Amino acid sequence: MKNETMDDLELMTAGAWLRATTPQIGEALLRTREEIFRLNALPPSAAAERDAILRRLLGRLGTHYSILSPFYCDFGTQISIGDHFYANFNLTILDEAPVTIGDHVYIGPDTGIYTVSHALRAEQRNEGIMRSLPVVIGNNVWIGGHVTILQGVTIGDGAVIAAGSVVTHDIPAGMIAAGSPCRVLRPVGEEDRVVPVR
Repeated sequence: MKNETMDDLELMTAGAWLRATTPQIGEALLRTREEIFRLNALPPSAAAERDAILRRLLGRLGTHYSILSPFYCDFGTQISIGDHFYANFNLTILDEAPVTIGDHVYIGPDTGIYTVSHALRAEQRNEGIMRSLPVVIGNNVWIGGHVTILQGVTIGDGAVIAAGSVVTHDIPAGMIAAGSPCRVLRPVGEEDRVVPVR
């Protein structure tokens, strides 16, 4: 049931089915797109300016991070990122609901995190009816390249998601998971320890 005291952005964040083609949502999306355009137009050497834009844009951004351009998001304010974060080229986060990312998370190129889902019936979808559910990524997670993470998913601490996976359900902590849909293969174990040459 619609809460009459909530505005459109609050309803969207709360996971309600709603018509998301409203002026309030449209204006917020445009503000973010302007910031994203400025960010992606900057050279890597403009570190201070890039940092200022990202800190204005995102709800929370920890220390010691690297977000390579291009980077895309819908609102930014719904994204919380911990310390020691690395995102390779072309990370896209559709943050209609909160996206929470822990510490020491590595994300490969061309990865998408999508909190939004549209109505399945065409006439409702054409009216802009959608719903958003949060995504949570724990600490010490490695997400390979070209991974898709769908709405409502939680990826536990220390999990590894193989390249090309489509994550449709929660992945428990400490597990290696792969595939489309993504399935748990086995725990990360002592046999996975490598010996670096330096």
